[in-house]
Amino acid sequence: MSRVFGPSQGVRAAVAGTLMLALSACAVGPEFQRPAVPTVDHYGEKTLPTTVGEDGAPPQQLLSGATVPADWWTLFQSPALNSAIEQALANNQNVAAARASVQQAQALVEARTGARYPQLDLDASIGRQKLGSRFLGTFPKPPPFTYYAFGPAVSYTLDYTGGIKRSIEQQLALADYQRQESQATQITVAGNVVLQALSVAAHQAEIDTMEELLADDRKNVEMIQAAFEAGSLNKVDVLIAQSQLANDETLLPPIKKQLGAARNALAVLMGQPPSALGASQLDLAAFTLPAQIPVSLPSDLVHRRPDILAAESQLHAATAAVGVATANLYPRITLTAGFSQESVNTNTLFDSENSAWNLIGNLTAPLFDGGRLRAEKRAAAAALAVQAARYQQVVLESFAQVADALDAVQHSSEQMAAQEKALSVAQENLELTRESLKEGFANVLQVLDSERLYQQARLGHVRAQAQRLADTAQLFVALGGSQP
Repeated sequence: MSRVFGPSQGVRAAVAGTLMLALSACAVGPEFQRPAVPTVDHYGEKTLPTTVGEDGAPPQQLLSGATVPADWWTLFQSPALNSAIEQALANNQNVAAARASVQQAQALVEARTGARYPQLDLDASIGRQKLGSRFLGTFPKPPPFTYYAFGPAVSYTLDYTGGIKRSIEQQLALADYQRQESQATQITVAGNVVLQALSVAAHQAEIDTMEELLADDRKNVEMIQAAFEAGSLNKVDVLIAQSQLANDETLLPPIKKQLGAARNALAVLMGQPPSALGASQLDLAAFTLPAQIPVSLPSDLVHRRPDILAAESQLHAATAAVGVATANLYPRITLTAGFSQESVNTNTLFDSENSAWNLIGNLTAPLFDGGRLRAEKRAAAAALAVQAARYQQVVLESFAQVADALDAVQHSSEQMAAQEKALSVAQENLELTRESLKEGFANVLQVLDSERLYQQARLGHVRAQAQRLADTAQLFVALGGSQP
């Protein structure tokens, strides 16, 4: 016995069948798989040493497999640095733009997700119409009339191929890309603040050192001038001392120029005009070299470093785009339904006899498009290959950056030890030469040469100290900084 469905039963059956088909549908195109974790267990050609720093240089322990803390800059134990980074993360314009990009991407995800649901609109229309004889034929021709219509309309695209699902997946991946880019921007800004703050502190320390050395040069000129006037030294000795002072004075302006540039760069990073920065509170001696450095394993780095995760998100988006292009090759099924009140008189517009409804199923299948859709699918597959290669390149470059940073930390510790030794020897040599001058066993030229060596050793020591701190900061940044 056959079963007869009424209009409402037929509508319900069609809707139920459509929903069941939609729920059972699977998305076409490739499923995204996270790239395989690298099998290497160290970054450079050599395994990671446990400690760097020797022969007078403060040691640093490298903790393999440990995680860099979120606020890694606090390991330098400088309140002034912490305050500068706090201001930069709050006021830096690149950070603000990156955060706004994340909000934009999240809004686009919500917009794209709306396509999964039925679209409900309210239609209202009013018109004036006159029917012609060709339309009416032999029927009496009515006079021109005004008509009114009012009612809701709903449409739903059946996502049986998963094209809409893939497009949402693509937008989610792009939103995650923006989030990782925002994280990378914050890490970069924090790292640049540390480097510029160290540059400001180092240049100020160089200036302080140079001013002390210039004070010694002036004392030498006064002492030698007095000895010349007493007849114990000749005019050549006086000229040599004055030449030393003049030459040393030429070293100070370039350092002051570098200090000004570093301060201006730091102000911009903090989101301030240079004039608003105020007096610097950054003291190189107030920076503490971290005694322990967490070093993530390569297998962990790929899941922590934001530029690698951003490249992975782009790879995910490209994979979903292939699914979208594949879905476009299939017929598109759209269901529409409408209900309206129609009348030529507003007084009777909402009367029950003026109600009208419709239920339409529409199928649109691509037959000939000049090869456009298949070309778009090939282009999406090629774009996927591009992103896969770029991801591998980002991973390789990241490993190289960490390897470079680890080498820099090791070599800067060696340089620091060498500068410690050079400073100690130069200071001892200067003291001995000055004593010999008093005893008559050395001349003025020997003393000035010893002072020049001591000056170079002191400046080299300041620069080596700042470089070791900077190399440590760059290693933290290379390891992914504050990525959670």
